[in-house]
Amino acid sequence: MPIPTAGSVRALALVGPTSAGKTTLLEALLLATGALERRGGGTADKVGDTSPEAKARGHSVELNLAGFDFMGDRYAVVDCPGSLEFCADLDSAVPAVDLAIVVAEPDPAKAALLQPTLRDLERLGVPHALFINKMDQARGALDELLAALAPVSAAPLVARQIPTWDGERVSGFIDLALERAYLYRPGEPSAQVEIPGELAEVEAQARFHMMEQLADFDDALLEQLLSDMVPSRDAVFTDLVREMNEGLIVPVFFGSALNGFGIRRLLKALRHEAPLPDRAAERVGVDGAGAYVLKTAYAGQSGKLAYARTFGRALEDNADLTLPSGEKSRVGGLFGVQGASLAKIASARPGDICAIGKVESATAGQILSMTGQPQKARAAAEARRPLFSVALSARHRKDDVRLSGALAKIVEEDPGLRLTHDSEGRQVLLAGQGEGHVRLALERLRRRFGVEIDTAQPRTPYRETILRAVTQRARHKKQSGGHGQFADVTIEVQPLPRGSGFMFDSRVLGGAVPKQWIPAVADGVRDGLAKGPLGFPVTDLAVTLLDGQTHSVDSSEMAFRMAGRLAIEEALAQAGSILLEPIERLVVYSPTPAASNVTSALTARRGQILGLGPREDWRGWERIEAYLPQSERQDLIAELRGLTQGLGAFEADFHHMAELTGRLAAEASGRQRAEA
Repeated sequence: MPIPTAGSVRALALVGPTSAGKTTLLEALLLATGALERRGGGTADKVGDTSPEAKARGHSVELNLAGFDFMGDRYAVVDCPGSLEFCADLDSAVPAVDLAIVVAEPDPAKAALLQPTLRDLERLGVPHALFINKMDQARGALDELLAALAPVSAAPLVARQIPTWDGERVSGFIDLALERAYLYRPGEPSAQVEIPGELAEVEAQARFHMMEQLADFDDALLEQLLSDMVPSRDAVFTDLVREMNEGLIVPVFFGSALNGFGIRRLLKALRHEAPLPDRAAERVGVDGAGAYVLKTAYAGQSGKLAYARTFGRALEDNADLTLPSGEKSRVGGLFGVQGASLAKIASARPGDICAIGKVESATAGQILSMTGQPQKARAAAEARRPLFSVALSARHRKDDVRLSGALAKIVEEDPGLRLTHDSEGRQVLLAGQGEGHVRLALERLRRRFGVEIDTAQPRTPYRETILRAVTQRARHKKQSGGHGQFADVTIEVQPLPRGSGFMFDSRVLGGAVPKQWIPAVADGVRDGLAKGPLGFPVTDLAVTLLDGQTHSVDSSEMAFRMAGRLAIEEALAQAGSILLEPIERLVVYSPTPAASNVTSALTARRGQILGLGPREDWRGWERIEAYLPQSERQDLIAELRGLTQGLGAFEADFHHMAELTGRLAAEASGRQRAEA
């Protein structure tokens, strides 16, 4: 069949769970095409997981970019992290590729690990194929594996190959589309052999099943099968290409990336069947010509780099670009990317991924237009909500400014991070997708920017309120020569229902407190509510100004503000205080087998389970709703991931304040006094 290329570079994303072998597959593709000399050591040190953080963890923690040539065509590859903690980079990068290859292990028990990846690809509308890696370790039938995988994919899985066995070891495969058998040869391309006679009937049945699946989306093919006609090989290939490109099916290949098995067959399938860049350009919203930014990073002396995929035409060094805001910029250096290596280039071909220098305002998910007119991405990635946070500060005061600048760069590079300033708790908070994610950011801060950092747990925003109503009179009087200060007020303080906040009213008669000074009394009351007897801001109460006295000379706005503060402080001491803690409404997502353990974990954290039901469009998953004290959420994500094979997630929103008594209240108040 014809090769659907038109001189453009096609881009692939390698996605899937941690330990499936995505980076190993990247190296296998580079080895098979001569882009890498040998696996491990030498040039391999500069491709794949090259950062110290990735090497320490033994898996990807960021996007790895590389490229190779195969039979005259050029391919760019985006190797993506598998852990949910490091997947925020995918939100901007994956929509811009032509095809995603989902890498999986041949273990039916691990089928559920693919579901978050597949759901993201389905949501983004990115065509994808499945590569079952490590087939040299497989011990079960392919049918059993596909049966376990089928429920996690919205589109049907279409096996393109079936394995051949030598005893209990996979020795090769039969390509169902080509009707050819291949024998694995370590260190060499697979050898084409005759289809073993004992497998001829198995191959025929498997191929017919493949065509039945294709016929679900092709009436002409269905009619041929019903009429016992044998479709032509070209017709079968045409259906495979169209249905994969439209996301109607997910073709399934297999092999062993570590041993190079099945890699050349995968490459040839990509050459014939991977979509052209025009589909990806339409998906991200590039109109005419532009460079879509996958991510940004600060690269030492090179400064800020925007890693982008070009669409429409070649991107030249020194070319003029227009940002979505209309701001104009010029390419200040263009680099080819091969892992950790950057090579200066004069231009980037259409469809290729390159690094663009000196575009300081560029951010991930933006289109840098080459047409002179601003372009906005069609579906900007929605920022992932943070699940874990720490308070941080520079260990040495002299590093405060340097830390601020370093944090800004780290957060810009990683869209999964969020930096906030908690003015009430007087803390700078760094939040991310999990404890490991935040720890990684801190390691980068130390290694790349040389800033020593102290961390602490974020403060919980407790509140306090009163138990009973009181009436209180207070007088502020001060003589220091000349004009003095005088104000006398009487206030009534009453508790309000939860969530009412603070209310102020005046029932003063006869001008006992002049109208222009009543707001000063309210301001003084607010000053006094900033810190109650337990050490926290006071809420859910109403204060009414009942009466007062003035002095013709010494009364002033400041005097009445001071009197209001004295009155509320004395009233709070008599009204009795009780602590309030913030309660959040959580929506927790968990695979069904782990749901009971998840609900037990929430209950152990003083959670109140509100409901449990199936997660919409996620077969084998549960959606758990619960109330949980905010103070109990800090390390919840770590426990949740431990209970769910790393798959669990949650969304949390403030819901209400609830009374907290006993030991926990005493501990919270004690910590607050100690930190004051």
